[in-house]
Amino acid sequence: MWVLQTIEDIQAEGAVQKREAQRAFAVTNRLVLSIAVPMTLAYLTTPLLGLTDTAVVGQFGDAALLGGLAAGAIVFDLVFSTFNFLRSGTTGLVAQAFGRGDARAEQAWFWRGLVVAILSGFAFIAAAPLIAGAGAWFIDGGPDVTAALRGYVLIRLLSSPFALANYVILGYVLGRGEGYRGLFLQVMLNGANIALSIWLGLGLGWGLEGVAWGTVGGELFAFIVGMAMLWRRFRRLPRPRRAELLDRTALMAMFAINRDIMIRSFVLLSCFALFARQGAQLGTVTLAANAVLMNLFLVASYFLDGFATAAEQLAGRALGARHKPAFVSAVWHCSVWGFVLAGLVTVVGLAFGDQLIAFLTTAEDVRALATQYLPWAALTAVSGVLAFQMDGVYIGATWSREMRNLMLASFALFLAALATLPAWFGNDGLWAALHVFLLARGLTLLAALPRRLGRIFG
Repeated sequence: MWVLQTIEDIQAEGAVQKREAQRAFAVTNRLVLSIAVPMTLAYLTTPLLGLTDTAVVGQFGDAALLGGLAAGAIVFDLVFSTFNFLRSGTTGLVAQAFGRGDARAEQAWFWRGLVVAILSGFAFIAAAPLIAGAGAWFIDGGPDVTAALRGYVLIRLLSSPFALANYVILGYVLGRGEGYRGLFLQVMLNGANIALSIWLGLGLGWGLEGVAWGTVGGELFAFIVGMAMLWRRFRRLPRPRRAELLDRTALMAMFAINRDIMIRSFVLLSCFALFARQGAQLGTVTLAANAVLMNLFLVASYFLDGFATAAEQLAGRALGARHKPAFVSAVWHCSVWGFVLAGLVTVVGLAFGDQLIAFLTTAEDVRALATQYLPWAALTAVSGVLAFQMDGVYIGATWSREMRNLMLASFALFLAALATLPAWFGNDGLWAALHVFLLARGLTLLAALPRRLGRIFG
């Protein structure tokens, strides 16, 4: 009952918000923070889930189970991260409809995305044996790890329709700028996942399979809560007609946007995979040290993603309202906050990075090498902040084709740097190549922005 009451409390709507969506609006620090802060908190709940799963499986004292969990997480990162376009694409399209004050279009984009998510989820279930087999081949972790990996993947893939649908639900909520509802949904998702994983994995003694079933249950619970939240809203709003939902132009636009974002996400994952692979060529200790240091970039990304999400919603809303001052102000405010936060994360990383390294590994040789390259890792927040912010702007504006093309150009520059700098400067060169990639992404997107603004707003 308390969940339904909470849904009812946060679901309050009124004519004031609708009227605000139909007119020009001012972007303020308060508006930016109302989206960025709750979503930063929401993103920060994600590492807790991974820590819980590891702690639960670790209680059984079986290295193969831990290996299967870690390998399974890699498989799902590759699969589900590639489909993150269901969240970001929905955010941009809904934000533009919100800016126009078109409630029916908002719903239409949601239902189209939901159908794609559910169909894709069932396709994943049907392909589960192939995905598990490909993951086992890629990891090549020995018979015990392979068995654990297969069991984990086959169970967790049952959550695919709900997991992908939750991307769309979150995308719709964020498209309307409702950061606290997004936080609520993420807390419901990760909280239920953690509770079920502990109960099934430890309480019932199901181990790794219990953790996998906990994920399935958590995704299902979040899906039910999210759909209940939205259904209560949709009942009071004008509904889109079937002809609108099946509009060929809209469907083709959605698929084109989703395709471009998926390519962008795959290239991004490929960059980090190549970074890890090149580190392995420099030796096992270097590989381990770089893996430890990448946690600094991971932590920074959780903070920067909050302001990138704000940029998505505000840029999309301004474009939908055809209000150039709000668009420019959104880019400025989100970028300034992003740089401030990136600077703070860098300072904290430089000041306390040694303690983080010591916490993450007890190997003295790895600690020593990681400390040596700590400044490179700490500065990734600064070199990457513009890429995060510009990604948010382009996703919100649904300029996906240009974002995809500039990502490919940046990736080509990264490959050139990867082929030369490590050979000359070793691991320093490898980290420099990563910074080249991050800077190239942000600067190329920023350079293309005035031309896009001129084309849209005149």
